[in-house]
Amino acid sequence: MTTDTYETVRTFESLGVADPLVKELADQGITTPFPIQALTIEDGLAGRDVCGKAKTGSGKTLAFGLPLLQRTADLLEVSDDTRTRGRPARPSALVLLPTRELALQVHDVLVPLAKAVDMRVAAVYGGADIDRQIARLRKGVEVVIATPGRLIDLGDRGELSVADVEVLVLDEADRMADMGFMPQVEWVLRRLERPHQTLLF
Repeated sequence: MTTDTYETVRTFESLGVADPLVKELADQGITTPFPIQALTIEDGLAGRDVCGKAKTGSGKTLAFGLPLLQRTADLLEVSDDTRTRGRPARPSALVLLPTRELALQVHDVLVPLAKAVDMRVAAVYGGADIDRQIARLRKGVEVVIATPGRLIDLGDRGELSVADVEVLVLDEADRMADMGFMPQVEWVLRRLERPHQTLLF
């Protein structure tokens, strides 16, 4: 069965998506999951590693974004006393993708949803003012959306650590490989210190 012919009759509620996120989606006019979402969200919310493949425009951002936001919010709720929400430069979730344009697209989709669960999102990418991005990180964020080069640059400067990341998304993973980013992705993976969930799309 391919996702092209998969018919979904599920709702976001039936997939386990939390009420504040369901309400925000409904406010945006989104009430029925796309096939890639119906096939992956439940496993993502259960904390399983997920590998999903779908065409551009098929709803991948919500397929990984909803589990990322809900799981991160839940993990921070039950975290030990050494963890606080939105510690400066130490996000709990990371989305890694190959281009600035994708980073901005994902950021725009996730920000209103993140607000619904009281979380903050920052996008960091090359070709933009790094000092402004550093200032944003220092205010504290739970979720960082990043291109590999800028993430490593910020890491080398001591302005961003992935040590606390518990939910990792590799978006457009095939394009990152094609563009020669795998050494940078491996750099990130080596620096994850906590057990983590990986969502690969």
